[in-house]
Amino acid sequence: MLLAFDVGNSNIVLGVFKDGKLITNWRIKTDTNKSADEYGMIVNQLFAYEGLKTSEVKDVIISTVVPSVLYTLQHLSMKYFDRRAITVESGIKTGLIVKYDNPKQVGADRIVNAVAAVHKYGGPLIIIDFGTATTFCAITENAEYLGGTIAPGLKISSEALFEKTSKLPKVELEEPGHTICKNTIQSMQSGLVYGHMGMVDYIVKMMKKELEVLTESDKPVTVVATGGLSTLIDSGVSCIDYVDKMLTLEGLELIYQKNKKASKPCKGTKENE
Repeated sequence: MLLAFDVGNSNIVLGVFKDGKLITNWRIKTDTNKSADEYGMIVNQLFAYEGLKTSEVKDVIISTVVPSVLYTLQHLSMKYFDRRAITVESGIKTGLIVKYDNPKQVGADRIVNAVAAVHKYGGPLIIIDFGTATTFCAITENAEYLGGTIAPGLKISSEALFEKTSKLPKVELEEPGHTICKNTIQSMQSGLVYGHMGMVDYIVKMMKKELEVLTESDKPVTVVATGGLSTLIDSGVSCIDYVDKMLTLEGLELIYQKNKKASKPCKGTKENE
């Protein structure tokens, strides 16, 4: 089995693959203060709950936008699975042609999403990831990663309103049903949710125009959304073609297949004896 870690600023999504198929996944809070042993105990408990055996994990792959957690999970992989984890970083095989000014600046999650989306939907593509930040990525039909846009996510915007104002409360992120609201909570929900929907519609419209110019292609652009809040935003926009919540985990499995020959056991394991 393959254990995949997708580490975001707010949450870590874990997925277990067997024979290339995702058999289960979990979401836990990202905590930079947790040790490898603490994360190891959580993983053990999750496996036990699902009736899985950690001894069947043969490889580990990690994608992270939180550098301080990377060492912790690498240590976890070595201690609990006797494997040196494959890490999504500069130099790893992805099949993409990254045309960012500095390819090292592209977040690992954005690369992983692009790999999965190109494999599943083909290009040209716009990928929207609704995470702590909301990211938009443009990919050509030749698997060229052109770049994109980064905006504050819904949760960040909501927390900023609460923290930076004296009287505004914390609110649930849900549609109030109207924009002429008669109380503070619904007024905030309207601004947050419908404002985000408007942003998504406008950025996607602009990116489609720019893709047509840059690629000189008449092929229609497919828009794929992923991330925890993708369903909420999809309900109010017409520009999203597919919502794919498991896109990042599936991308990690595809990248693993391209790089598994580089996977190595830790020194001292039976494979090295």
